Amino acid sequence: MDSLSEPLPERNYKKPLGILFLESIKVSPLSFKTHQAIVLIVTFFAYASYHASRKTTSIVKSVLDPESSDFSVKFFSWRTTSLSEPPGRRKLSWFLGDGWSPFNGSNGTALLGDLDVAFLSAYAIGMFFSGHFGDRTNLRIFLTIGMVGTGLFTSLYGVGYWGNIHNFYYYLVIQIIAGLFQSTGWPSVVAVVGNWFGKKKRGLIMGIWNAHTSVGNITGSLIASALLSYGWGWSFVVPGLMIAFVGLVIFLILPISPASVGVDQEEDEWHSPKKNEDDVTEPLLSSETVVKEKAVGFIEAWKIPGVAPFALCLFFAKLVAYTFLYWLPFYVSHTAIDGKYLSSDAAGNLSTLFDVGGIVGGILAGHISDRLNARAITAASFMYCAIPALFFYRSYGHISLPINVLFMFITGLFVNGPYALITTAVSADLGTHSSLEGNSRALATVTAIIDGTGSVGAAIGPLLTGYISEKSWTAVFTMLMGAALIAGLFLTRLVVSEVATKIEESRSPVEQTPVLEV
Repeated sequence: MDSLSEPLPERNYKKPLGILFLESIKVSPLSFKTHQAIVLIVTFFAYASYHASRKTTSIVKSVLDPESSDFSVKFFSWRTTSLSEPPGRRKLSWFLGDGWSPFNGSNGTALLGDLDVAFLSAYAIGMFFSGHFGDRTNLRIFLTIGMVGTGLFTSLYGVGYWGNIHNFYYYLVIQIIAGLFQSTGWPSVVAVVGNWFGKKKRGLIMGIWNAHTSVGNITGSLIASALLSYGWGWSFVVPGLMIAFVGLVIFLILPISPASVGVDQEEDEWHSPKKNEDDVTEPLLSSETVVKEKAVGFIEAWKIPGVAPFALCLFFAKLVAYTFLYWLPFYVSHTAIDGKYLSSDAAGNLSTLFDVGGIVGGILAGHISDRLNARAITAASFMYCAIPALFFYRSYGHISLPINVLFMFITGLFVNGPYALITTAVSADLGTHSSLEGNSRALATVTAIIDGTGSVGAAIGPLLTGYISEKSWTAVFTMLMGAALIAGLFLTRLVVSEVATKIEESRSPVEQTPVLEV
């Protein structure tokens, strides 16, 4: 155990200026618990700002493309100008309902779908590279660059409003570059949180922490909806400035690991010795490995038991989740609820109930998986429950506003629950899998593989929706129910393994090892 007190020269980064400032006020070094609190709070706001900037495109969709093949313009009671006016006369119009060329044409919905897939494809591809670089660089600087870059290109999208830009390729290029910068976020924040928190109650802690996704979506929806009446450009610029500001806060205060700020790690289930079948203890992680460890390669990370099935499950889970992220406000504004159509801002505000359900689902899934010590069973069960939730929302959501709200909340709970669990606790578990022999420098890579694979599905879902919705929204929901079923089926082997472990535990008082070790 002498190695635990060895110095850490190779990984000893300088303390962030914000940490030094706090220590100067306190006139003493910050405790381990204080650093943990800082990490949770700062990374929470960091990723919430990512999603806030990402959510704006779904809110603005109905303004850029106010018509669809099955939706008559007469239902837009707030429409004040004519689409027949030449573009020059509609320059910098402050009225909702005009639409924005080239998205207000007959193929506008498909073009918006193309922008979504361009963003998400760049995001998915960038994710794999971000994980690779994240495990090899200072995550604080890497995350700051990603956030400032995201803010810049989110704002540039909104500049198209004041610049009267109607070239589709301008928005396409902006979305691609924004997607690449956005890909830096998730591997970085999960790696940082994983560095500070072990497996004890990780599902619950990260389930609560993962509420940043839904909080960001809700914040982005409310801000974008509130600013629509001033011009849709503001709906992009304000969230862009917000994420850039939070990025600067990250640079000033985020401690990426205990070793980076010279803090002694407290005893935790993640860091404490683990017994094998022969009652021989072996350290999962120790300070010695921080000095000598080498970042895990991409192919090696794929071979970690459990990574492939959870990554493929997330492919279909995110297909469902991101279809709602990008198209729910549009769907709500184009669907008669109790015989009435909602305006774009009202639909955007209503759609936040899906994310409220997502917050509850993420916390619930994390807590249940901790209590059962069964990540796969929990994730698969939620995905299967999402199927009837989707069916009921499509079939009965139009009857009345209260019924729509109820089923939207339930759908968000079951759709986002497993998505949150897999991208947080499961990724952190697998990134510190026992097969890595204590190597902690796999967190960002494993997280990037799982979420990057999921992001490919996230790109495909909105793309297909852009085309399928022009013919039938029922077909869209059928696609989503099929994706939820396949997502659950990909975890079948792990579910069977977890069930077998539970049966064995019931027959023997000896504590079993976690199922993700399979």
